[in-house]
Amino acid sequence: MDQLLIRGGRTLQGEVAIAGAKNAALPELCAALLTDQPVTLDNVPRLQDVATTLKLLRNMGAAADWVGERDGPTGNTVRIDASSVTSPEAPYELVKTMRAAILVLGPLLARFGEATVSLPGGCAIGSRPVDQHIKGLQAMGAQISVEHGYILAKAPKSSGGLRGARITTDMVTVTGTENLLMAATLAQGETVLENAAQEPEIPDLAELLISMGARIEGHGTSRIHIQGVDRLHAPKAAHRIVPDRIEAGTFLCAVAAAGGDVTLRGARADHLDAAIEKLREAGVSITAGSDWIRVQASGRPRAVSFRTSEYPAFPTDMQAQFMAVNCIADGSAQIAETIFENRFMHVNELLRLGARIEVDGRTAMVTGVERLSGATVMATDLRASASLVIAGLVAEGETRVDRIYHLDRGYDRMEAKLRGLGADIERVKP
Repeated sequence: MDQLLIRGGRTLQGEVAIAGAKNAALPELCAALLTDQPVTLDNVPRLQDVATTLKLLRNMGAAADWVGERDGPTGNTVRIDASSVTSPEAPYELVKTMRAAILVLGPLLARFGEATVSLPGGCAIGSRPVDQHIKGLQAMGAQISVEHGYILAKAPKSSGGLRGARITTDMVTVTGTENLLMAATLAQGETVLENAAQEPEIPDLAELLISMGARIEGHGTSRIHIQGVDRLHAPKAAHRIVPDRIEAGTFLCAVAAAGGDVTLRGARADHLDAAIEKLREAGVSITAGSDWIRVQASGRPRAVSFRTSEYPAFPTDMQAQFMAVNCIADGSAQIAETIFENRFMHVNELLRLGARIEVDGRTAMVTGVERLSGATVMATDLRASASLVIAGLVAEGETRVDRIYHLDRGYDRMEAKLRGLGADIERVKP
């Protein structure tokens, strides 16, 4: 099992390319199941979760491959042809490490009238129930039961298939919104999704679906209207996946902590308003254009308090990275986590590096120290692993980050990108 070895103390300088968004790529790969024509996606990040999704699609009978791979992995374009799907099933063996596998449920049910999907796995950051997915699909006429760890869903075409409905989820759910949005594109009549999630990845998914012939309005707001159509077709051109705002935010935090001058290419500042506002509050200089962000930092940042919430508020996926910045900041800051109940598991690892953090329920008080001290730490989830890398960049001596398979699920060659900015970091065998 690989580790990252980091020798801290270097500032970051140069340019880094931001990959396509994992949280857009996964639902859009699943959206290809809605049509029997080939779908081509560009700017697909090379991540473990993407590889798992492609394997899952192939297991169903679809062709899902990187374009131009004869001489090895080079590009970021994927072509999915789901015309030969024979098994509308997502087995446990393929989804146990990835919660996003639930996103095949809506497309399979809408197109084939049935689906068997294992209850998902993923990061152990708290309860992320799929009851809102099930509730919404049942409102559209699906017959659903949960047996032996599997969701068994039916909406036979002979009985009319899925039907449009007005659906109000009990909470804002990103994957729930995406699943119901995809299912509604082939349902009879109109579906209205109330309390819909508004993350940038959702309008990106909607734009892909619209290019395939779906009729959708209101995407990017809390109320989405979908008028079902009989079938979807291939997009006229490859759909380019939106940049990964969380990867961009992670690099912004890395520079805020380590210092330096870095330009992020292919990044969208308008998707990071809340995070950028907090970085500026910390004393970091940020300028941006339509597809780039420049971050400049010197000296210790100021500690900043924040509270996670649904988009467009401060993202829970940036909480751990900002905590790492606060660990070496001047002053104290309070962090309130409102989305996931177990998302402070990185705290104990940061403490091993010399951080000063006190946790009370879903609130953490971080008092910055002048320097951290390198140690061996263990990644507990995807974003926690990123926080440990950031802390390692500023810690004295060597830091070893173990269990970085979590990192590989959501970051495309992070160590190579950081090394290109001047960091002393390498992937090693333990």
